[in-house]
Amino acid sequence: MTRTASRHRVTSFDVAEKAGVSQSTVSRALAGSSAITEPTRAKVMQAAEELGYVVDERAARLRRGKTGTIAVVVIGRPDEAASDVNPFYFSLLGSVCAAAAAQGYETLVSFQSEAEQIFGRYEERGQADAVIVIGTTINEAAWEYFHDLAGDGRAVAFWGSPFDDLEWVRSDNYEGGMLATRELINAGCRKIVHIGAIDSPQQQFRERHEGYLAAMKESGLEPVLQSVDDTLEREDQGRRAASLLADSDTEFDALFIACDSIALGALDELNDRGISVPGDCSLIGFDGIRAGQHSNPPLTSIEPDFDVAGAMLVRTALGEDQAAERRVPVRLVHRSSVRRG
Repeated sequence: MTRTASRHRVTSFDVAEKAGVSQSTVSRALAGSSAITEPTRAKVMQAAEELGYVVDERAARLRRGKTGTIAVVVIGRPDEAASDVNPFYFSLLGSVCAAAAAQGYETLVSFQSEAEQIFGRYEERGQADAVIVIGTTINEAAWEYFHDLAGDGRAVAFWGSPFDDLEWVRSDNYEGGMLATRELINAGCRKIVHIGAIDSPQQQFRERHEGYLAAMKESGLEPVLQSVDDTLEREDQGRRAASLLADSDTEFDALFIACDSIALGALDELNDRGISVPGDCSLIGFDGIRAGQHSNPPLTSIEPDFDVAGAMLVRTALGEDQAAERRVPVRLVHRSSVRRG
């Protein structure tokens, strides 16, 4: 029988014994205390390296009253499974986790949709130092809860908040709306319809529509809005809006659509009706979700800088970013759903 010896876990007391100092001196030396002389610090560091001692950062943070963790809450629609959440939020979640890691923080992720499961008091539980909230604004109960929670002075940052009095971060939606519309105009389109909403709690939709209006006005073109039914799922919203538009007397040769998930539904409807994209109608979405790469044809989109978005949210949640407005720059991602002029 082969016997495996139990491995001894090296502690700060082992380092102290090898270095010939007290355990408290080891702790202060490894923490960078100015009270420790450089020769002593060097002796402690050498002993720690030889023994393979690694500081337990989580325990050290807890002793300082910090967890080293940021909680990220992803809000879904009521009755929506986590797997059905808008793919945009998964991209944003990844950028937040990467930005937190770059600052030495871990992330605790929670998907929440039902009113009875909404929770954000991670600081009180000693589970996190700050909270970041992202997700659909359709879930009014969740946003009201987090609005009240943030009002108590907690460290909370929000993506796409319906409330302007919260610590929010958003895409530069107005600039994105102008960028998309100008691209369609430059492609030779003149009858450009915007599919979206101006009375939605999602302020980003209103801002994108305003950018569209500005670009249409500067080119002397007539704007047209085809509203979506926000009681439907995103892709169904797109299908329904495109169907209503196609059955109406409105002529169109291009669509700027408020988000990619809606755009993918509209694209499917146009394909089913034999309306060629981009031959008969060019189409641009917003959000830059990866599914757009695989649609037929691949979807041109306005994409926020996800790295900047994640970093802004982390800095805002930690109280490191004091800007009055936090707009994430956007760029046009060229694919095949816009014809070349």
